[in-house]
Amino acid sequence: TTGGSNNSESSLAVESVEDNPDGGCHIYRNGYYGSSIDVVEGILEVNIIQMTSIQMTESQAENSLVDFVVTCQGSLPTDVCTVVSDPTCQVSKSMVCDPVVVTDECLLTIRRAFEEPGTYCINITLGDDTSQALASALISVNGGEST
Repeated sequence: TTGGSNNSESSLAVESVEDNPDGGCHIYRNGYYGSSIDVVEGILEVNIIQMTSIQMTESQAENSLVDFVVTCQGSLPTDVCTVVSDPTCQVSKSMVCDPVVVTDECLLTIRRAFEEPGTYCINITLGDDTSQALASALISVNGGEST
């Protein structure tokens, strides 16, 4: 529609006409149809605002850990999925999905492990029951350091 309305319920008078093929008469039915519409804002935007490498001791350095700080606008997400791909974002290497609980402000820290140094494409998707939003970034992981 082109105009907004504060009325979430509407009624429409309905008249139906049915032909009776055997008797050739019409049956008229009158009544009202009621419906309600709930407008859901959804998750509108996702931003990766910070990527931080987690410093590990040499004995723990099997995987490089990176924290991604993510913000969003709109409704609050209930799950987060991270897809790690090659630098062209074409070949997926891994995918991890986790439920999240966000109570007031959409600000999340997501920790992901990288098995080996290299350049990766990261896609972070925040979702709820009605919407999803995506943010992407390229990250270079250098044996415990990321840029």
